[in-house]
Amino acid sequence: MSEWAPKRFWKDAAVVPEDGLWLVELDGRRVKTPAKATLTLPTEPLAQAVAEEWQAQGERIDPGSMPFTRTANSALDKVRHQRAAVVEMLAEYGDADLLCYRADRPEDLAERQRQEWDPFLDWAAEAYGARLEPRAGIMHAPQDGAALARLRAQVDALGPFRLAAFHDLVALSGSLVLALAAAERQAEAEEIWQVSRLDERFQEEQWGHDEEAAEVAEIKRLSFLQAERFYRLAEGETGPA
Repeated sequence: MSEWAPKRFWKDAAVVPEDGLWLVELDGRRVKTPAKATLTLPTEPLAQAVAEEWQAQGERIDPGSMPFTRTANSALDKVRHQRAAVVEMLAEYGDADLLCYRADRPEDLAERQRQEWDPFLDWAAEAYGARLEPRAGIMHAPQDGAALARLRAQVDALGPFRLAAFHDLVALSGSLVLALAAAERQAEAEEIWQVSRLDERFQEEQWGHDEEAAEVAEIKRLSFLQAERFYRLAEGETGPA
């Protein structure tokens, strides 16, 4: 038996301006979030992207094909109301950032980590005055508190829509620094994603391709790229309202 999915009930999805913000309407009916709030977007390009997801639906609605709608729902129903907790959770990644936990052997992996990861740590130190120090091994060692506070301030400056996307950039990459680099366009999102997967890429080179692991990695890659695009489309927002 196939899983139940709601049927499409509209013909056209349209973007409508209201009080400096943007709504998505389905044949004139406003789209609501799961918590029944009006789906109100901070920029017209983001609203257009959400409307395109609704317009692209077939006879039955597939929520899995609507990542921008899902992230917008999260921004309004969750992040907006739990903002301080979300900021704190993401800022904590700085104290255990992926880029800081290095292999001491094999040497070729350690050298590749230095080549690919050190430039991003150097960038964070220059851009934010936040120098995070690499450690050999997996045991946690606290980073400098002042550096962490400077990185936290960058997260705290984000409004709910960018913060919702930023959450995915951090969680998927395992790195606060790489998420900030994606947000600040220090490199293309695809390049940053590949940098975050350096260890996995090295293992694939040593042990060969694992089809199941590759499928999972591809899902995460697409999610990272979608989060970066959502963040970009939401950049026009003016604050945490």
